[in-house]
Amino acid sequence: MPSLPLSLENVSLSIGGASLIEDVSLTLHHGPRTIILGANGAGKSLILRLSHGLLGPTRGSVRWGGAERLGPLRRRQAMVFQKPIMLRRSTRANAGYGLKIAGMPRSEREARVAQVLERVGLARLAERDARVLSGGEQQKLALARAWALDPEIMFLDEPTANLDPTATAAVEAIVNEIHAGGAKIVMTTQSLSQAKRLADEVIFVHRGRVAEQTPADEFFANPRSAEAAAFLKGELAW
Repeated sequence: MPSLPLSLENVSLSIGGASLIEDVSLTLHHGPRTIILGANGAGKSLILRLSHGLLGPTRGSVRWGGAERLGPLRRRQAMVFQKPIMLRRSTRANAGYGLKIAGMPRSEREARVAQVLERVGLARLAERDARVLSGGEQQKLALARAWALDPEIMFLDEPTANLDPTATAAVEAIVNEIHAGGAKIVMTTQSLSQAKRLADEVIFVHRGRVAEQTPADEFFANPRSAEAAAFLKGELAW
């Protein structure tokens, strides 16, 4: 059963009595790269976590392929965080960890890991302790670890926030290759220039609500909401 389309229906999230997400409804379809934009604290990462199933809504529902129970569909999704967590093992072992947990036979697992490490440019570092890799290399490894699972949809939470321009360009190239391979990309970023390079559609979030979901070229040329227009001009109060 496919996990897409993924729909949030009147989703709200409250934590400690504070309303963080309010009546969010959106649908993510297979295909376009979706970039979630908004000011700091707008709720971008929370929407990503609700979509992935890491958080459950206080109200409303999240449906994967029409079903409310994620269950076996969880293995068809992967998420990469802003600060990747490296296990106490080699680059190779980190890349194959999810496959091992999923029960993939060793020979098949080793072939898949070798392939993804080559794709992200880490094959020469396969035996190095992952914890001593540079920040950019660790993010590449986090992408490889997720990519190895062959997900239908990949969630990326500001994956280049702490990287220099060279490492950022390398990560963006990997994201584009994952997308070209058929995975749905849903990504948050604080960078408008990055959004312009990567987005096919934009979801703009303001104060815990989705202000608009628009094709990227339309969003940047003529945003539909006053909040998005102010954000693009650097004039949005938050």
